[in-house]
Amino acid sequence: MHVTTADKRAAFRKMHESGCFILPNPVDVGSAKALQHLGFKAIASSSAGFAWTIGKADNHVTVEDVCQHLAALSSAVDIPVNADFEGGFAVEPDRVADNVERGVRTGVAGLSIEDSTGDKDKPLYDRALAVERIKASRKAIGDSGTLLVGRCEAYLWGITDLKLVIDRLTAYADAGADCLYAPGLKTREDIAAVVKAVAPKPFNLLIGGSGLSLKEAEDLGVRRISVGGSLARAAWGGFMRAAKEMAEKGTFAELGSGYSGGELNKMFS
Repeated sequence: MHVTTADKRAAFRKMHESGCFILPNPVDVGSAKALQHLGFKAIASSSAGFAWTIGKADNHVTVEDVCQHLAALSSAVDIPVNADFEGGFAVEPDRVADNVERGVRTGVAGLSIEDSTGDKDKPLYDRALAVERIKASRKAIGDSGTLLVGRCEAYLWGITDLKLVIDRLTAYADAGADCLYAPGLKTREDIAAVVKAVAPKPFNLLIGGSGLSLKEAEDLGVRRISVGGSLARAAWGGFMRAAKEMAEKGTFAELGSGYSGGELNKMFS
């Protein structure tokens, strides 16, 4: 049965109403199909994971690259896809809005916008500008049904100020974000505080170094869990270990730890 974009968007919104779910991050069509095959109900793109597949560093891809990638993912699976849309590939709110419109047209069910500038000397946009960027994204999404995720990147840039994070996330919620995300949070206390602050809107946890299980995160009130580039790094880990062994030792032992080709063919047939 063909699942329409509208169906995916409605299903994705429903998933955010209760419980907690894992939102794993594929890097390409094959890994997206594999995650659907394993029973995941939704997936999210990874800016880093995708960038590495085309030989680029994270945050060095273009909006054209990303929209092509998102369209490919969305058309390849029958489950919702959430877009890691970085900072909207622009600074000014109106240009962010134009790019968000492009992102929505790829068929994604959700789309996130970050508040980081990429400049280590001034890593976050001024609060007022960051809020306007979320408002512009909300307007661009319109009545498409696509879910908007507002992200505060403070902790990833070493700004471990929980009050600042909460202030920004609540402002993003007021500006129209449907789900809130602050990657880098690790302690149960910080996670619980943010969940409480943004409620009743759902909170996305980057599992990172928190050490939490799905059940433990759910007990804290987390609605969804993503893993960022971790699956991509795991895959690259196996690839690089085997390749380095061949290059440096001329031996092939690591190749024996690969996933069964027969199982892969079976999964994709």
